[in-house]
Amino acid sequence: MTLAAIDYIIIISFLLLSLFIGIYFKNKAEGSLVNFFLGGRNLPWYIAGISMVATTFAADTPLAVVELVSANGISGNWVWWSFLIGGMLTTFFFANLWRRANILTELEFINIRYSGKEAVFLRGFKSVYLGLFMNMMVIAWVNIAFKAILEYFFNLPPEYIDYIVFATMLIAVIYTSLSGLLGVAITDMIQFVIAMTGTVILAVIVLNQPEVGGLEGIKAQLPDDYLSFFPKLEETNPDNNSGITLALSIGAFLTFVGIQWWASWYPGAEPGGGGYIAQRMMSAKNEKHSVLATLFFQTAHYCLRPWPWIIVGLAAVILFGKPYKQIPQETRQIVSECKMKNMELNEITPLIPNYENYTLQQKQAIAFEVSPKLGYIFCMKNYLPKGITGLLLVAFIAAYLSTISTQLNWGASLLVNDLFLLIRPKTKSIVSISRIFTLIIMIFGILGTKLFTSISEVWVFILECGAGLGLVLILRWYWWRINAWSEISATLAPFIGYSIGKWILEPNMNISFIDNKGTYLFTVLFTTVAWISVTFLTQPTDEKILLSFYKKVKPSGVWKKFTKKHQLKTYSLNGWLIITWLSSTLMIYGILFLIGAILFKGKPEILLYGILSASMAFLAYFSFKRSNFTW
Repeated sequence: MTLAAIDYIIIISFLLLSLFIGIYFKNKAEGSLVNFFLGGRNLPWYIAGISMVATTFAADTPLAVVELVSANGISGNWVWWSFLIGGMLTTFFFANLWRRANILTELEFINIRYSGKEAVFLRGFKSVYLGLFMNMMVIAWVNIAFKAILEYFFNLPPEYIDYIVFATMLIAVIYTSLSGLLGVAITDMIQFVIAMTGTVILAVIVLNQPEVGGLEGIKAQLPDDYLSFFPKLEETNPDNNSGITLALSIGAFLTFVGIQWWASWYPGAEPGGGGYIAQRMMSAKNEKHSVLATLFFQTAHYCLRPWPWIIVGLAAVILFGKPYKQIPQETRQIVSECKMKNMELNEITPLIPNYENYTLQQKQAIAFEVSPKLGYIFCMKNYLPKGITGLLLVAFIAAYLSTISTQLNWGASLLVNDLFLLIRPKTKSIVSISRIFTLIIMIFGILGTKLFTSISEVWVFILECGAGLGLVLILRWYWWRINAWSEISATLAPFIGYSIGKWILEPNMNISFIDNKGTYLFTVLFTTVAWISVTFLTQPTDEKILLSFYKKVKPSGVWKKFTKKHQLKTYSLNGWLIITWLSSTLMIYGILFLIGAILFKGKPEILLYGILSASMAFLAYFSFKRSNFTW
């Protein structure tokens, strides 16, 4: 597809604006690492909150949601909706603590909470593990999605695509290294508005296509189970000429809502906060702004963003899934066999007889069957008018840049503050060193993009290899007995558990065990047993460090034995705050499903979710007022 002049003007104008912001805020990033990596600890809640939302809106996010919806219906989104439970826990139990700790990076927490050589090792190891290795994988999956958009939208040769991705990353490096977090956060705000505007416009345009027939057409053409917000207890295989099969098992659903949100480390949804979310909380003006920013993030992330993507995903099933049913049986058999072998689209099409004679619609239907995320790109390519095409491409570029810029800035903060300064503590021109590390992370991100070919394989690897770590990240604030060895073992054990599950359990278990997340649950259990055992087999943190930490952060939880010994005030877990957390979580889910009910359901569901969200909002406000929450 070729772009009109107006499309190029929109794209170039946006890129120039991003560079201008980097130059404009350059002086505010100078002077100290606090200025460069935390914006001087002076971000108001709405800038910090929108920056959190924008960062989690990457180029891959709409594509991923379309893939989930195509495979499992609306309920497929529980794979990430479940993280709201942990997100609201962070809002009311950790956001103020992160800000109160007054540290530069999340890994500096190790320095104020643990003691001994093991703490020094943990801090240095995690600076490389998170700042370089995990960052490389996150950047890789975002780049893979961005490359897919360029490849299937423009039909460009791979070498051209690599150059475009490199050039776009370079723009992110320039304005990120110039302006630091403040420039990144300001740019995030603009990028988020553009990205949301573009996705809403696409949803409206696709809905109005004759083949879709609006919201009523979606409801008429897709099975009710497909539009359900929750998976069914029994297996379903609806065939309403829609070309889809619901695959989310009840076991997987229960794992998402009952375990995954607290057990797994995942970028943007770290249990207890962490990553760039912690960075934004620590950059807020004060504890109140930190809490409000995190609350805004949870609301916008789960309530405002998903439905335009879900609508396009549902429409894509009609536009590309249904035509696939009309393709000759021989071709569908070849595609099915190739999918079972995990073959890529470019490996499958040469095996299809007379593929070159297929219509564009048939080719897109085959591509959609192999890789449902392409449905979003095909909707853009087929139905957007000139000018609007440029706007939506800018929306994707904006989403891409917001994530890349944050990963670069956050990763550099870990490598500089938690590794480089431990080795060279008296280094001058440290902001210049930070800019060099920003460039280094970009280079590793490009290398990672060459290593990985699938977004889903990166997702699965990160979730599985962080399974069980989350509980330590939560309890280290609330249980004095946890030490550096606890966190070291919880970081390393998932790799062993994952390997056992992948290479020993999975080949010898039936399909239902795998579908119900059995191997994941094994890894969580293995990791939990490992770190608890290590905790009691090793010495606790030095009491001087614990005393300093307690006086500074004032955590509640299991500290009574320690506080009694040192004659300190004990802060008990607040029952009213627990009610606030649970009711706020149900409130957000209520709003999320209320919007869905307005779109796809009838008056009974609208009334049900309206009452749920309103009553939970009242309960959350009532309990929060009585919690005597300190900020």
